[in-house]
Amino acid sequence: MGVNLDDVRGDLSAVLFTESQIEARIAELAAEIDRDYAGRLPLLVGILNGAVMVMADLSRALTIHCEMDWMAISSYGSGVASSGVVRILKDMNTSIVGRDVLIVEDIVDTGLTLSYLIDNLKSRNPASIEVCAGFRKPEALRSHVDVKYLGFEIPGDFVVGYGLDYAGRYRNLRGLGILAPAVYS
Repeated sequence: MGVNLDDVRGDLSAVLFTESQIEARIAELAAEIDRDYAGRLPLLVGILNGAVMVMADLSRALTIHCEMDWMAISSYGSGVASSGVVRILKDMNTSIVGRDVLIVEDIVDTGLTLSYLIDNLKSRNPASIEVCAGFRKPEALRSHVDVKYLGFEIPGDFVVGYGLDYAGRYRNLRGLGILAPAVYS
């Protein structure tokens, strides 16, 4: 049934959110999106790899029809802090001209990557662009990004779980926790 918080408790310095807390918040976000996009067909654009969990759970919680596509963008490499250099590793397969686009992100950290992405997508002439993010670190923000649908605000610590990783590990953790510095030091 996946990796739960107890399985990696020694690697975490704190648990921020359990699976059930995240699940409840995703359901609330889906209800807001259902209301806001009623009668429309939004295109959910998930940002790989971290947003896989948010995208899967959010899309299944929606009652409206939607379409999905994916992008892969990198600004981290294998470290614990954003490098500030944004690269598109995989672009969407769908044209967004005239579409209502909802970017689905795992986390908004500095906001630099998401600002770059929003500017890039605006140049493609969508009808609208909004952002849904599982988590946001307000202390880390260096570029303002309007996140219309936000799961949780979290501290500036390095977090893992629910799609967020350290060197490819912990993405499948069912909750969200602060990674103990001893793990990455």
